[in-house]
Amino acid sequence: MSIWGKILGGVGGFAVGGPIGALVGAIGGHVFDKMRDDPETDQQKDQTKTITFTIGVIVLGAKMAKADGQVTDDEIIAFKQVFHVPDHEVKNVARIFNQARQDSHGFEPYAKQMADTFKDTPNVLEELLWCLTHIAKADGKIHPGELEFLHKVSHIFGFTDQCFERVTGLKQSGQAADPYAILGLKPSASDQDIKSAHRKLVIENHPDKLTAQGLPEEFIEMANEKLATINAAYDEIKKQRGL
Repeated sequence: MSIWGKILGGVGGFAVGGPIGALVGAIGGHVFDKMRDDPETDQQKDQTKTITFTIGVIVLGAKMAKADGQVTDDEIIAFKQVFHVPDHEVKNVARIFNQARQDSHGFEPYAKQMADTFKDTPNVLEELLWCLTHIAKADGKIHPGELEFLHKVSHIFGFTDQCFERVTGLKQSGQAADPYAILGLKPSASDQDIKSAHRKLVIENHPDKLTAQGLPEEFIEMANEKLATINAAYDEIKKQRGL
């Protein structure tokens, strides 16, 4: 069963509590059994993480959409690119999105739950921030409210300003970051430092590794896009240095 069927298809046994579980429960989801006393199996824990990630992106994306007061056609297209939602599941995703937009709570509790869930796998949190950035960039510009939102989510995730620029490809001002920032380096870095940083990021951001850490398979294309951005930054630096 796909991740979408697991979220709203009535499959029990997943102990996702907190604000995310409450929000989905409010629209009739049945996969969240918060009162279950039996310990989760490793497989259930893994599936719980993939479900939490997926709903987390939808909810935080919906909260970000409120930052500029409207959802554009470009943003809708970007959502579809991020999620790869099959046509027969679009309505279910829209239910979660709309419930999140109408929810009176701010985005902070949801971001905090994501930070807690993936505290041991920050690479997955980086991928989540990357997905949100992709959506924010969809209409060709970053609205000040969206940029502020991304900064606050990044802070809740425990990321530094340098990490924010590396993950999002954005300077603090919202302009595109230079290739060195995308590798987490300064222009004064040595050739060996650049090579080592690139190798490290490629390993950390490999889709297979992210999937093993809880990234749903439905998000693999986004992971590949992020990896392509890292490689492009490395290639640009090599070109600049004549390497």
